[in-house]
Amino acid sequence: MIRDASPAIDVPALIDASPVSGLQRLTFGLCFLIVLLDGFDTAAIGYVAPSLMAEWGVPRGALAPVLSAALIGLALGALSAGPVADRYGRKAVLVAAVAELGVACLASAFAADITWLCILRFLTGLGLGAAMPNAVTLTSEYVPARRRALLINLMFSGFPLGAAFGGFLAAWMIPAFGWRSVLILGGVAPLLLALLLGTLLPESIRHLVAHGAPAERVAAILRRVVPGVAAAGRYTLGEATPGGAAPDGPGGLRLVLSPAYGLGSVMLWITYFCGLTIFYALVNWMPILFRETGLDPRSAALIAALFPLGGVGAVLLGALMDRLDADIVVATTFALTAVAVALIGQAVGHLALLIPAVLVAGTLMNMAQSSLPALAAAFYPTRGRATGVAWMLGLGRFGGIAGSFLVGGLSDWSLSATFAVVAIPAVLATLAIVVKRLAGGRPSPVPTAPAEALGH
Repeated sequence: MIRDASPAIDVPALIDASPVSGLQRLTFGLCFLIVLLDGFDTAAIGYVAPSLMAEWGVPRGALAPVLSAALIGLALGALSAGPVADRYGRKAVLVAAVAELGVACLASAFAADITWLCILRFLTGLGLGAAMPNAVTLTSEYVPARRRALLINLMFSGFPLGAAFGGFLAAWMIPAFGWRSVLILGGVAPLLLALLLGTLLPESIRHLVAHGAPAERVAAILRRVVPGVAAAGRYTLGEATPGGAAPDGPGGLRLVLSPAYGLGSVMLWITYFCGLTIFYALVNWMPILFRETGLDPRSAALIAALFPLGGVGAVLLGALMDRLDADIVVATTFALTAVAVALIGQAVGHLALLIPAVLVAGTLMNMAQSSLPALAAAFYPTRGRATGVAWMLGLGRFGGIAGSFLVGGLSDWSLSATFAVVAIPAVLATLAIVVKRLAGGRPSPVPTAPAEALGH
């Protein structure tokens, strides 16, 4: 029985001072699967697009609405789900979102025309948009601060890995079973995952503390994170805030747009927007662009799949972010991305150069982009973290829409000029992170008390 006379426990400090537990590993693993399937389902339409064009006899320009429909849904799903999760919890939103995207993606495999495919891809996007930011938020609230950027980047690397995996699967499945088989797989897998999430995924312990959940409920989860920790009558979140913001002040969007966080929020939005402009411009259009140079469909899909595959490099960047100035690390990587993306256009037509050019550009691009959720999760306190991360991801999705239409509008340009234009957003992202860094506003680290003292 929990006694009110027991001393208060600072939950984040206790987690930071303790070894990583089985529950934390389970939470990380489940959230990694969410992001992996998110990447697969998001990129799947780009890989099936060439076969879809051939079967339905539609021109390249007619595919832009299909490629962007899910991105519109992604934006709306993220913008709405973040505030809901900050109010009602992370788990319920995650389970509902993964189940919804599974149903919608499965239905899209049976679409009869472009109109229905657009509608169903939009509905798929709603679930995708709600799932990812809450997976990032839940992971960030369970892992210790000393490993937060590394583990969030490792989890978020599931997105480009899922997108790349989709390319390799599509290269095998489409010739054997047709393009609809890719969407069927993209629907069945999330439905199975939703069952696992409902059974195994814990609610965020920080969210429970922030919303005054009964001490008994908090204690039950905390004992699974730190076995043997003594019960307490009260649990706290010892979070520092920038600019003198009150630690118990307003949360959600009011916090994200407050004077203490507003400028940093806008810079994060711009950065994510620019990054996704590049990502979706290349993931959605590279298979088609490479086919137009004379590559066969299988080779075009496999080479294009190297671009998101480079996202596994985000793990290295996460380790650097935990040790160095995270803003400078990410800004430098975006600057290198601008150069690498432009060089893809120079390598087109030379297969021996094109393959490493796509892989290097993808590694740099995805390292930088996959690090932004960790950057945002560290920037916001618990009461606004889901909203802050979700609004960055949600508003950034409009960059994906811009990227989908950008390449379609450059159909008369040379490939070298097209890739040079696509590289420009990386320069803008670099500048935005620099402004965020110069403006300050990041919370100062919270001193971590010894675990022994907190456990009594």
